Amino acid sequence: MDSRQLKVFVEVVRQGSFTRAAEKLHIAQPAVSISIRKLEEELELVLLNRQEKRVSLTAEGETLLHHAERILDNFAAAEIEMAELRDLSHGEVRIGIPPMMSAYYFPRIIREFRDVYPNLKLSVSGEGTASIQRMISRGEIDMGVITGRNLLDGLESQHFLREEIVACVPLDHPLVAREAISLSEFLQQPLILFREGYYMRELMNELMADEALQPQVVFETNMFSLVRSLIKQKLGIATFLRMVVSGDEELAAVSFDPPLHLDLLIAWKKERNLSRANRAFIEFLLENSGG
Repeated sequence: MDSRQLKVFVEVVRQGSFTRAAEKLHIAQPAVSISIRKLEEELELVLLNRQEKRVSLTAEGETLLHHAERILDNFAAAEIEMAELRDLSHGEVRIGIPPMMSAYYFPRIIREFRDVYPNLKLSVSGEGTASIQRMISRGEIDMGVITGRNLLDGLESQHFLREEIVACVPLDHPLVAREAISLSEFLQQPLILFREGYYMRELMNELMADEALQPQVVFETNMFSLVRSLIKQKLGIATFLRMVVSGDEELAAVSFDPPLHLDLLIAWKKERNLSRANRAFIEFLLENSGG
């Protein structure tokens, strides 16, 4: 059993298909099948159920998967550490950032970080916080920005920002004249919501569950720029972080009563040693965010 076999095994599980795993790994499909067969022969265990077009894990395969992911994580961490020891001015930070934050908060953080560490490479994935947590757990990214809610087992995190959540409305909307509105007043309006898996939607789902009113949802999307445009077109109203609305002269931000806030955290895999590049980014983020 070697690291290459484990890499092939993990990718087959993730893709649910020998063919898709081969495409992802850029190798021939027969090579994937041979690698899995040899691994099963060496272990004298059946690791995968082959059912029509999709494969699934056996109980034995489930056990190996946990070990395989940890082993591959350690291999990747070792390679990064060795590269940094060869030249401490180089390294890579792979981070997941929700789209709203990547557009309205992190451009400054990334620019200033690059000014301090010009030789470090940053790779950013734009996903919802639920997807970001899963990507960290699978080792697809090193760290990610998440909310302070529903933290997956095996992750470690640190708070770096608290931001107010506001109702975002057109300038001529009746609510503009109000200093603050209740959640029930907000829910009586036509609403534009983010899709499941995004932190703003998770929060709204919890808040709406506590209200007797049935909200009128007119549109759902994961594109925050589209939400802003639809509000300006008076299709409905939505919730945003105050930082998103404050610079837009065509939209108004109305506070909630009682106020709503979102706590943002930077998270990483608990059992994985962070590289020097990743530690540098976390330290820089905390120092420049007031977290």
